[in-house]
Amino acid sequence: MKSILGISAFYHDSAACILIDGKIVAAAQEERFTRIKHDPSYPHNAVEFVLRFAKLKLSEVDQIIFFEKPFLKFERLLETYVGFAPRGFISFAKAMPLWIKEKLFQKNLIYQKLREHDENYKSDENIFFSDHHLSHAASAFFPSPYDEAIVLTADGVGEWATTTVAIGKANKLEIKKEIHFPHSLGLLYSAFTFYTGFKVNSGEYKLMGLAPYGNPTYEDKIKKLIDIKDDGTFKLDQSYFNYATGLTMTNKKFSNLFGQNPRNPEKENITQFHMDIAASIQKVTEEIMIKLATSIQQEYNIKNLCLAGGVALNCVANGKILKEKIFDSIWIQPAAGDAGGSLGAALALWHIENGNKRTANPNDDMKGSYLGNEFSQKDIERELLSLGANFKTLDYEDLINKTSEILSNDKAVGWFQGRMEFGPRALGARSILADPRSENMQKNLNLKVKYRESFRPFAPSVLKEDLTDWFDIQDESPYMLFVSNVNSKKIINMTEEQMNLFGIDKLNVKRSEIPAVTHVDYSARIQTVSKNTNRRYYDLISKFKEKTGCPILVNTSFNVRGEPIVNSPTDAFNCFMGTELDYLVIGNCILNKKDQDKKLIKNYLNKFELD
Repeated sequence: MKSILGISAFYHDSAACILIDGKIVAAAQEERFTRIKHDPSYPHNAVEFVLRFAKLKLSEVDQIIFFEKPFLKFERLLETYVGFAPRGFISFAKAMPLWIKEKLFQKNLIYQKLREHDENYKSDENIFFSDHHLSHAASAFFPSPYDEAIVLTADGVGEWATTTVAIGKANKLEIKKEIHFPHSLGLLYSAFTFYTGFKVNSGEYKLMGLAPYGNPTYEDKIKKLIDIKDDGTFKLDQSYFNYATGLTMTNKKFSNLFGQNPRNPEKENITQFHMDIAASIQKVTEEIMIKLATSIQQEYNIKNLCLAGGVALNCVANGKILKEKIFDSIWIQPAAGDAGGSLGAALALWHIENGNKRTANPNDDMKGSYLGNEFSQKDIERELLSLGANFKTLDYEDLINKTSEILSNDKAVGWFQGRMEFGPRALGARSILADPRSENMQKNLNLKVKYRESFRPFAPSVLKEDLTDWFDIQDESPYMLFVSNVNSKKIINMTEEQMNLFGIDKLNVKRSEIPAVTHVDYSARIQTVSKNTNRRYYDLISKFKEKTGCPILVNTSFNVRGEPIVNSPTDAFNCFMGTELDYLVIGNCILNKKDQDKKLIKNYLNKFELD
């Protein structure tokens, strides 16, 4: 038995994974344990978890690999500062002390951190380093259902690369082309994330969600920032940006071009201007991704595409590539960001460096991305009792029947079952569920449960066999990474008067038979559910369909704004009590908010308001 521990850390979304004989056994993000969203620190808790799940001590692990090469990243920083000098001295002065103290000697830092897990771990000779974009590409290709594929990776920046094309075949993977920093599609999108008042490296999906409310009226101005070639390659005009050497993403020239300063989220509301900016950068991003996909398919003539890197989480762009039918099939790593780099590094070591054979699994090797923590019924009940919870324990059939009945009565349910998901999406293990037929559910969930912006859309989980009856998409989407339109037979066309409403006011218009998951442009971010990957969730949706005729549930991540997805029964109970969730279904236990201690509820609500 051979084991590999993969680690990503020290930028954002740190994580750990473990392979046994090349098979993915466990993977988790550190944020779920520390409750710090996008936690970049060394993933001590995640490493502890994957070791415990694999029943291994660290000293028993054969190889350990880090997802990128610190020296190459340091080289890029130095060359960038030299190239832009004297600009950027303040940024340089702030960055250097940390690099000189820790990051230049990262192997020693990692070794010392690893020693905390096991005092019998006494040598750093089994620690290896992968290339950042190779880690991404490996995370997309090796678990995919393909024997051969083109792998397109796009993110902010790794060591030097920002966009790469690789070819994977059997157990081989080779990067063929690269676009280098400072020319970056990920950083361009992040610049507009910053400009519209959202947080870089976490608010990009908000920008994507805002885009359908606007019109791409600034597309031509954005194209003054970026020179896009016919093959999708691009070059950014650095005179508009500040990210290479400064402390912000954009500069005054950028603001002058668009006519406004960056939005201050503490003082300024979102206006039509920001919606139009979002629509414009989304359209340009889609154009680049479609051109890149088209050109690499024509060059390499391979029918399958794999996607990874932060840009691969732009499910609207993914849906457009799919709709163009450039490739026969597309597979996207569900943990496409840096967290997935821990998995990709381990797989690259197993297949490329160690030379182990690979046979593609037609269903992929991600196990539905259910790779995290799980709790026994006994552990759940013990934890709930210690928290002062009042609950009933039901057998399986009664639990499914009761929960589907609750959902059909327009109630919001916290759903905590089985192993936690790996990656940013809740896929029916740590989810908040609701009835998609409800006209008020989107607004109520956003404001009363999630405590987040009202414009944010929710995703539908649909039974795989009912997909085409409700959505204009033929391909499965198990990881919620494709956006498609609602089937035309299910939509309700808006009147001209309704179409002219201010963007967010369109939320109040019923747009389809499933308004809670239908965005203002009639699109939806789809998750297909199969009995093979999540039987309990599949059975729940099936029972809901039996009661209502609708094979769909609203599915959003089990958390509130600013917090990671829940990891433990305690996290789930805290979120349940601190929000207006009606029920919590955890294991075989069911909790009704009305049965909980009123004083306890008040304490939790006060805590969430203070937070």
